[in-house]
Amino acid sequence: MEEDSNRVTLRRKITLANGVALIVGSIVGSGIFVSPAGVFLYTRSVAASLIVWTLSGVFSAVGAVCFAELGTCIARSGGDYAYILEAFGDLPAFLYLWVVLLVIRPCTQAVVALTFAQYAAKPFFPSCQPPTVAVSLLAAGCLCFLTAVNCISVRWSMRVQNVFTWGKLIALVAIIVAGVYHMSTGGTSNFENAFEGNYDVGSMALAFYSGLFAFGGWNFLNFVTEELQDPYKNLPRAIWIAMPIVTLIYVLANLAYFAVVSAEEMLSSAAVAVTFGNKMFGRLSWTVPVFVALSTFGGVNGILFTSSRLFLTGAQQGHLPAVFSYIHVKRCTPIPSLVVTCLVSLAMVSNSNVFTLINYFSLVLWLSIGACIAALLWLRVSQPQLPRPIRVHTALPVAFLLCSLFLITVSAITEPLNAVIGLLVIVAGIPVYYVFVKSKNEGKARRKFNESMTVFIQKLFNVVSLDDDNHRDDYEDDDE
Repeated sequence: MEEDSNRVTLRRKITLANGVALIVGSIVGSGIFVSPAGVFLYTRSVAASLIVWTLSGVFSAVGAVCFAELGTCIARSGGDYAYILEAFGDLPAFLYLWVVLLVIRPCTQAVVALTFAQYAAKPFFPSCQPPTVAVSLLAAGCLCFLTAVNCISVRWSMRVQNVFTWGKLIALVAIIVAGVYHMSTGGTSNFENAFEGNYDVGSMALAFYSGLFAFGGWNFLNFVTEELQDPYKNLPRAIWIAMPIVTLIYVLANLAYFAVVSAEEMLSSAAVAVTFGNKMFGRLSWTVPVFVALSTFGGVNGILFTSSRLFLTGAQQGHLPAVFSYIHVKRCTPIPSLVVTCLVSLAMVSNSNVFTLINYFSLVLWLSIGACIAALLWLRVSQPQLPRPIRVHTALPVAFLLCSLFLITVSAITEPLNAVIGLLVIVAGIPVYYVFVKSKNEGKARRKFNESMTVFIQKLFNVVSLDDDNHRDDYEDDDE
């Protein structure tokens, strides 16, 4: 910890290797084990599914490169929120924070935690599905445990990320090798009539939602830029290393799934990787759910870590209660933000249908990502003086923005109820902004309540206000 004139600051402890692990670990969570069935459900075609996976990787890589420009142009934590704030001002940034707090991050964390619980419980229920209550409780336990780790130490949370990233890559490599072996011995019958399927626009858009969900996390390193060592170099490097690795592994893993698992089994299985393991690994099939559980466990850790930094940045701007920006006096971790992130996510794990959660938050998610790409283009016009160590060709953000708008439009047409719910959540944030953020007429009772709650939380978690001047390198060990 560094204390200079009573200042407590975040530290730059995330190395390039940590950054790659954070991106890979956040992306490779539940998606590759849940979304294969979701993509195939809408396409009903092996070839179309593999095309969707490949294009999802390319599309995500283009978005990641665009975000590399944003992350080096606006070198501060907060990711999407910071970019929308810089480009469009307070209200759009608050609305983004509002939907992220209520919808996007809790749903994402709930999906990954539920997938962890589903696979972790599967060995104990080999002939049937685990009870819904058990899955929800296990998911809640996962969220609480990892929140505690993140509260204790940044370094320990990064160690968890590194270890479980390697674990999930080993699991996927094992699946790929087994699938290649199966194909090399003549197991190619599932690829007959591979191009037959459902190619209507609405179904393909929903298939892309499931595929792109599996690549979710490519922009997570942007949320912790202030804790990344040498961000101008390491942010783009981490992206350029991580994205090709993930895309190649995802496409090969799906190829292996389709080689071994039939169409009927794919659609009926809640755990595709377990079905694959049962058919290919014999007595060692129990290792598959264990490795998948470890994979999703690391995914939850990465999402919790970045979500707390987003809320911390929002609190620094006055868009959330100031106590969200407070950090522990010795451990330098944003404990209030982590606890609130955990609590909101716990409310979501009661819904164990992960596909419902994916479709519910996808439209709102792509609205926010589209807004960030629009911010990139607008900042080039409105603030050309900003330093841009990386400047992507204009065709990339324009194409990415048009594709995002297409996905949003088609989804709104095919899933109107989810679109209406998402828009209502966004609109509901407008009066909240004007009453609780914009209004300066804070009543005496409300001010007294806020002050007493702030003091209570400070005493409870031993946290203090984070100094605004935290753009300094500090590599000292924290007090663990």
